[in-house]
Amino acid sequence: MAPEKKRKKGGVLPPDGGWGWMIVAGCFMVTVCTRAVTRCISIFFVEFQMHFARDYSGTAWIHSLADCTTMLCAPLGSLMGNQLSCRVAVILGGFLASIGLVLSSFATSLEYLYLSLGVLTGLGFALCYTPAIAMVGVYFCERKALAYGIAMSGSGIGTFILAPVVQLLIEHYSWRGALLILGGLVSNLCVCGALLRPISLKEGEAHPLPVDSECGCGTAPLEAGGPEPDRPPQAGTGKQRCLQSMQEYRFLLMPNFLALAGSFLFLASGCSLPFVYLVPYALDVGVSHHHAAFLMSILGVIDIVGNITFGWLTDRRCLKKYRSVCYMVAVAMEGLCCFLIPLLRTFALLVPFSVLYGYFDGAYVALIPVVTSDVVGTTYLSSALGVVYFLHAFPYLVSPPIGGWLVDTTGTYTATFLLSGFALLSSALLLATVTAVRHCRGIQRRRQAQDCIHEQGEAQQTDFFITTNKDLLIRNPVTL
Repeated sequence: MAPEKKRKKGGVLPPDGGWGWMIVAGCFMVTVCTRAVTRCISIFFVEFQMHFARDYSGTAWIHSLADCTTMLCAPLGSLMGNQLSCRVAVILGGFLASIGLVLSSFATSLEYLYLSLGVLTGLGFALCYTPAIAMVGVYFCERKALAYGIAMSGSGIGTFILAPVVQLLIEHYSWRGALLILGGLVSNLCVCGALLRPISLKEGEAHPLPVDSECGCGTAPLEAGGPEPDRPPQAGTGKQRCLQSMQEYRFLLMPNFLALAGSFLFLASGCSLPFVYLVPYALDVGVSHHHAAFLMSILGVIDIVGNITFGWLTDRRCLKKYRSVCYMVAVAMEGLCCFLIPLLRTFALLVPFSVLYGYFDGAYVALIPVVTSDVVGTTYLSSALGVVYFLHAFPYLVSPPIGGWLVDTTGTYTATFLLSGFALLSSALLLATVTAVRHCRGIQRRRQAQDCIHEQGEAQQTDFFITTNKDLLIRNPVTL
């Protein structure tokens, strides 16, 4: 009886609700304190440029380093979540990010901000972001897209609220006081980490979601007759762990994931430029500071609508099979918006851009973990998300300075936004081309299989007639 009770208590099915909604709430706050705060760094852009008397390209390195470090260290966040726990990773990340923002308020040069706001804060965000997102995938299966849509909408609502608040903080307390207050806000990541309660699945359930006892990622359930958890480690334990860690990245050999990874590289090259240069562009064409910050707020609140509506729509049966197509459409539409922005030179015209760009940005952001899960499976989701966000690192690092160099060279923002639109359209076209080729090959293979079945059927029918005729000749021999 005791072993049976222990087995029953060994795990539960993904609840698709219950405490899972608290996980969604925790992930929501993590995206508010990471992605929304990173977006609001662009509001400090002009303040940093004027205070330190630097050009666009040099100032843009602050934002690009924060984004790059967050994505570059995403596999480290996945590793800490797998080996230690999601709670430990998020709490430690929140502490580091808060310290980085507080130290940035005492900056004396841009190089100081590169390390404190770019590297240290970005590292803290990296330790929080990937484990929190992976936990949502563990707690949800049927309503996964909706759960991710709500969780990822934190970046939108956070931008909507923080953009005007940060502008007011800068006006009342200068940029140093604003960074100090943001450091206190980001410390709430430690509270979010405490919400990430572990979950483990029932042994023997046929569900593609093997999770470990703490983070819920990357460990297969115990097989019947296997070693008990409380047995002492054997000699080959270290080697087995190494092999197990290598197996967690087997998805890197999947052709579908490689195509998705190439698409993400183009996506990351273009998606950050509008967030960095929208406010400076609005100020350059004569929009007031408050209206320029309000554009970021509009973008953020519409981002929420895109997160939730696309998450809900792609959970419907009619669209569930076409999640990748919905993702491609969202990215392509975002690219088209970037091509139009050089024509918009008033606040009234920039508002529709913020609405459209924010909506499609929220749509594809909510679908990134869903599409990744559809390609690699939930078993590899945590490690795959670490690799996916790692791929964003280098484009996030170089694209804002390149955009700033184009502004310094040409004197306008046109080339910067055209570069963003070209990169986003290339991302959608690459994935669409690979999807079309794979679909055509699938049709060809099905036709070949049907032809083989037809030929085998004809051969069996011919053999049947030959065998029947032989039996008739044996039974009724012909006499001459």
